[in-house]
Amino acid sequence: MPYGSRLTAEMTRRLGRECLYTPSARLALYLALRRWCRPGARVLMSPVNDDVILFVVLAAGLRPVQAPVSVWDGNIDPAAVPESTWRTVDAVLTTNLYGIPDRVVELRARCDQLGIPLFEDAAHAIGTHVEGQPIGTFGKAAAFSLSKHVAGMAGGFLAVEDARTRREVERLRDELLVPGRLRGDLATTLRPLARSAVRGLRLVRPVWRTMQRLGLLERDTFRMELHPLRLADRARRAPSLSAYEPWVRVDLHGFRERHGPLVRAQLQLRMERLDGDLARRTVGVSLLAGTAWAGRALRDRTAEDGPLPLFRVPLLVRDRDALLDRLVDHGLVCGYVYDPPLDDYAGAEFVEPSPDPTAARWFASHTLPADPLLARTIINALTKDGVKPASPEAPAHDSGPDAGSGSGAQPSVPFPGRDATSKSTTG
Repeated sequence: MPYGSRLTAEMTRRLGRECLYTPSARLALYLALRRWCRPGARVLMSPVNDDVILFVVLAAGLRPVQAPVSVWDGNIDPAAVPESTWRTVDAVLTTNLYGIPDRVVELRARCDQLGIPLFEDAAHAIGTHVEGQPIGTFGKAAAFSLSKHVAGMAGGFLAVEDARTRREVERLRDELLVPGRLRGDLATTLRPLARSAVRGLRLVRPVWRTMQRLGLLERDTFRMELHPLRLADRARRAPSLSAYEPWVRVDLHGFRERHGPLVRAQLQLRMERLDGDLARRTVGVSLLAGTAWAGRALRDRTAEDGPLPLFRVPLLVRDRDALLDRLVDHGLVCGYVYDPPLDDYAGAEFVEPSPDPTAARWFASHTLPADPLLARTIINALTKDGVKPASPEAPAHDSGPDAGSGSGAQPSVPFPGRDATSKSTTG
């Protein structure tokens, strides 16, 4: 019986497309890139994305091309991509950032016109639909993550168009898997339970502060350290997942481990609760979309289609970085902050920079990714702290933290730069 067949059957039923179980979404994405892209191909993607995804693209031997994005949701703005760029890219990778869908209908039409593949990173969007069609069914392939919506700390899927393609990538998956270990399986099984216990006992603040003081956090800043000299050396070996493993494994060391029945059984139980999880998320999204911190994209989509079951709700706030630290005192640790944008983080040696980075810089430095399952707690904390909303439509002379300039933004543009307290990594 193929590895992960029960989980695969459940996801295939849910999505209506051929699926393949993988230990992680990052491995699923790597499989897709290797299957459809030749080494050296140019992949258009949003610079507001997890740095791990950048390293997956590099590991596949590809050139990441950073696209202009919408200042309201951080996803690719197809109309802002220059024609000269469209003529030279070989594939497009969506983000569906925090679960808000990319302009996937437009992107699919453009990819069909150009004869290039569309890949969907659906890690944040397992329950998102566009025009009644689930995210993950628009492109050649889509990568899903079980460590997001069901908090499984492992597991993912690659969705493809037909059974023949699934069998092809299944063989490649099996070549890339490494043997699992009982110790690793136990840790993967117990970690989400421990996290729930810490939250239930209201120990988030002391546990998080202790981990900070003891240096137990894998990241000191929003981005992992780049190590450009080492990274340049690994480029000579690409495509190679093993060569890039020090970067790709961050935050999920077992991303390619062949987990045993203990982990897969836990994931099966969690998948059975997925619909309930999605329903609770829509309730939280509805609450957060009605606040002053909700951006236009969130408000408009909620008004038109009803609340989406988002993984995180992108609230737009002033003085975001200082706020993140203060929220720990309220028992809230907000992750999934993708700042600075990937072209500022990695530089032109490793990515092709966006022709217009201003919107990405503004969005990345003002977004607070709020867990909709904690909506009331977050609203209460922001209200108590007197947090002010941010808007890219604010005049350039606006006073307060948003009026600062940085990240190359000029005072005269409509999107002010980073807050003065913002963190960044230089690698």
